[in-house]
Amino acid sequence: MLSHKTVVITGSGRGLGRAYARAVAAAGAAVVVNDVDADAAEAVAAQIRADGGRAATVVAPVGPTATADALVRTAVEEFGRLDGMVTNAGLLRDRSVAKMSDEDFDLVLETHLRGSFTCARAAITRFRQQGDGGRLVLVGSPAGQRASFGQTNYSAAKAGIVGMARTLAAETAKHGITVNALVPVALTRMVATIPAFAEAVAAVERGEPAPPELRRAGVGTAEDVAPLLVHLLSDAAAGVTGQALGVGGDRITVWTHPAVAAQASREGGWTAEAVAEAFATELEQHLQPYTPDVPAAAR
Repeated sequence: MLSHKTVVITGSGRGLGRAYARAVAAAGAAVVVNDVDADAAEAVAAQIRADGGRAATVVAPVGPTATADALVRTAVEEFGRLDGMVTNAGLLRDRSVAKMSDEDFDLVLETHLRGSFTCARAAITRFRQQGDGGRLVLVGSPAGQRASFGQTNYSAAKAGIVGMARTLAAETAKHGITVNALVPVALTRMVATIPAFAEAVAAVERGEPAPPELRRAGVGTAEDVAPLLVHLLSDAAAGVTGQALGVGGDRITVWTHPAVAAQASREGGWTAEAVAEAFATELEQHLQPYTPDVPAAAR
């Protein structure tokens, strides 16, 4: 599906990123593997080459413009062009808000949100220079769609990434560029900090399959996520843009865009008393849930 294409995947030394890199390479693309861990990045690249694929590495933290430029430059110098950019790199600094430091907040936003921005900008610039479109996939998270206790920084970054994807899709559609947010759910070390999933993550790391109940509920392995990514990077997905698409286990989901769930009007404007009455009679029944449903198998 991806023959003769070149794709950059940030944070691809481990976990979901590694699964993405291997799947994209298996589909025929040359891959630029990025990670802050040189050994991890080279191990993924070496495996791709051993399997008959093409890979290069860029060892650098995502966030700075210099890294984004280096990723695009490596793709062009090593493989002649850039066809896809996947902004997967990320990290966690989980703490409840009263215990979260400025550094905890800034580092997560720098890597996830600013890293997605700088890499997206560099990729779009290259796509426009080439003149034949491109594929941009920004990686979100259910934590950006629903509450995630102890992850104020991460939730803010991931919600921002989905909003960014919609706007970039609008800005680049005329250039044949698609921009989508991938919202994966997988049993990796990044979700092992969630007590409900810790045991299942440990089992998967031991080589055991994800429990069928979790798979049916949309929670599986990193490898379960990769096929949707391959599709989004392919020519077959030319008509898919501006979307937030979830995947996990046996399930693919299309997330809704934010929309007005209810409204009330009052000629001449509002008083606080009238607002209270409107909530009691018209609006409260439409208030939205904000916490996620945890599959029974993980409770």
